[in-house]
Amino acid sequence: MNLLSKVSEFAGKYFAVLVVSVALIAFFVPELFTGFGGYITILLGIVMFGMGLTLKPVDFKIVAKRPIPVVIGVLAQFVVMPLVAFAIAFALNLPPELAAGLVLLGSVPGGTASNVMVYLAKGNLALSVAMTSLSTLLAPIATPLLLLLLVGQWMPVDAAAMFMSIFQVIIIPIVLGFIIQRVAPKAVEASLSVIPLISVAAILIIVGAVTGANGANVVTAGWIVFVAVLLHNGFGLLLGYLVALGLGLKEDDRRAISLEVGMQNSGLGVALATAHFSPLAALPSAWAAIWHNITGPLLASIWSKKPVVEKEEEEKEEGMERAVVNR
Repeated sequence: MNLLSKVSEFAGKYFAVLVVSVALIAFFVPELFTGFGGYITILLGIVMFGMGLTLKPVDFKIVAKRPIPVVIGVLAQFVVMPLVAFAIAFALNLPPELAAGLVLLGSVPGGTASNVMVYLAKGNLALSVAMTSLSTLLAPIATPLLLLLLVGQWMPVDAAAMFMSIFQVIIIPIVLGFIIQRVAPKAVEASLSVIPLISVAAILIIVGAVTGANGANVVTAGWIVFVAVLLHNGFGLLLGYLVALGLGLKEDDRRAISLEVGMQNSGLGVALATAHFSPLAALPSAWAAIWHNITGPLLASIWSKKPVVEKEEEEKEEGMERAVVNR
């Protein structure tokens, strides 16, 4: 178990490098991964099951205590990212399948990797976890509706079928993980150090499967997809921060919302695109799985070197108030 814990820690630390490496291997030796194409939904379910194992009621405490930042963040998630994706698809004149795939990427909830990035960036971790959890639970309704509104002009959208897919691949595994955690907390606690390794392995296989299946498409359309994903992610990080700033939220809240809005659940995007559109439509989400895990750690590293001044001043003021009361 100690060895597995060390391997899990290594995988989490060098996740971005591993994703890029697997994508390159899958591009040059696609036969290593193409056999996994039919298991993408199951693999994503495993990732969501791991999320359920770590989810606790306290993660939603901030929703009741400070609902405004959570509501602002989730609204930004489901408004900013889909509309930015829609605008980029038009501006770059993307082919229908790629346009649908990009909007799909913008319409899925936040990714769990954002929680780690927020922690490293000295952001509000409780807000980040609450946003990820709430946006994920809202996804069965929000994602199909957004696609119905924005993607219909490019490709037909079966919102009911997509609702069932998201419910099966996200809600059921999360609920099962949560129940097992409540029923057998000691067993779950003993395996917590290994859960990230399983999730990382599942995501790597998903990226490999999509890249391997789209070898020719990567050559012909890879650059335009990369540009689209780069712009989408950059605007998401920037606009998420600016929305929080414009509404007067604190610096640690701004950082959390920025990273939550900018980093999507690309694994879900891949699974839904493959199941409901085409392998080509999954390409934006596959690129996002790589790119988000480069910009996320980079931004977190920059912010980690900058103290959250507002938070420190607030803590000092609270300390002075307590000192006065104690006198």
